[in-house]
Formats: sequence, structure tokens, C-alpha cells
Amino acid sequence: MQVPSGVNVAGPWTRLPYRDCPRFDRASLLAKWDRLHAGQWVKPPATGPMTEGWALYHSGEFEQAVALALKLGVDGLALANQATAVYANYLEPRESVRLALFKQVTERAAAQASAEPDNCQALYWQAYALGRYSQGISVARALAQGLGSKVKGALERVIELEPRHADAHIALAAFHAEVIDKVGSLVGRMTYGVRAETSVELFERGLQLNPNSAAALMEYARGLLMLDGDSRMAEATRLYEKAAGLEPADARERLDVELARAGLSD
Repeated sequence: MQVPSGVNVAGPWTRLPYRDCPRFDRASLLAKWDRLHAGQWVKPPATGPMTEGWALYHSGEFEQAVALALKLGVDGLALANQATAVYANYLEPRESVRLALFKQVTERAAAQASAEPDNCQALYWQAYALGRYSQGISVARALAQGLGSKVKGALERVIELEPRHADAHIALAAFHAEVIDKVGSLVGRMTYGVRAETSVELFERGLQLNPNSAAALMEYARGLLMLDGDSRMAEATRLYEKAAGLEPADARERLDVELARAGLSD
């Protein structure tokens, strides 16, 4: 397949604001690979440029990681999509650029998934980027455009292909909760096939697979509040407290822990 070209982003990407993040080289990356990828079950790369790219990503050098990955063609798409999506979600301050980056990831991942229907990473990052893009334009508008079915279908396929994919469980759980929050449980079930009990089951399974994910803990907390409102505030707070107390393994986890701390202080 031909790798789709990306958008031109004016100016350099925003740098990671923390100096206490773990730093990685090729050796330390491979030594900690299983911990760093506990949410997705990705095989470690062979020694070479791809290893360098993943080391850059986990060290928080997102722009450099993407630039290197795109030079590697199809082999670098998983890294390029992950680094772009994570950067856009956590660090990009310009909303128009943020949405353009999510759209870029969606297009690259969709093209790869079309060529490789059983590629879990392509399907997952397509769903992740499309989900964040949908939140940016409003979930109601995205549902009206039929984007919700694409997100749900891609995530269900990931779980079918790789039942240990913790991040896909959490993302699908959050999808169920958010649709119910926007359209109600009856319309959600009848129109989009979402259920509150399914959301909770998916959250629990995702955290069982990857219990030390600050992102998953926060998503679960937000999901409980969307499903049941303030009656679950105490439980949601405990989940945020657990997320805030985790020791981050890489740059993205450092960003997640900081978000959890900020959420507790609000």
C-alpha cells in the first residue's frame, strides 16, 4: 500500500513540559518492552531504525519519532500513528491542528486496515483517532455522520483478533458510556447497540489485563460518572487517586499521571 501523506503542521510541535520523564535508548527500550506495551500486545521490533523510533516515542520525542517512522514506509505506520495521536491528544494546543492530526491518523490507519484487515494496530489507531476527532467536533455530530459505527466496529474487531488488547477494551467501554451519556440508554441500545452493563464489563476486563494504566483508570472514572452521575463520584475519585499515585513508565504515562493529579485538584 502507499502511505497517505500527512497534513503540514505550521511550526514545531509542542515539547513535553516535564524533565523527569524516563528516557530510553535501544537497550533499555527492549528490556522494558513488555511493560511499555502492556496495553496493546505489540511484538518488539528488530534491532534497527524502528527500535530507535520507539525509543524516541517513549522518551516523549513525538515529532522526531513520527519523522523517523514515516521514512520507514508501511513498516513505520504503527509508530507514526501512535506518536501522532498521542501528541495530538495531550500536547497540541491548536484545536484546528489537533483535529487535522487526528484526521491524518485516521486516514493512514484506515488505508492500512483496508490493505491488512487483520492488522490490530491499524484498526485500533483508526478507532482511537476517529474517536478523538468525534469528541472534537461533538459526539452528537459524529454519531449523525455515522462515525460511531466505524469506531465501534473497529474496536470490536481488534478484541476479536486479540482478546488481550487492554486498550481496545477500555476504548470500547468508553464508547458505550459516552453514547449513552449523549443519547440515553434506550436510544443508545436501539440505535447504536450500546449498553451500560457492557461498558462496565469492558472497563473491568481492560483493567484486569493492564491494571497499572493511569489512562484506563481515568477513563473508567469518567465512564462511571457518565453512566450513573454523581452517585459514583466516590468511586471515580478513588480511581483518579490510584492513577495519580502510579509511577509512570514513559512519557505518555507521565502525561496521564499529571492529568489525574490535575483532575483531583479541580
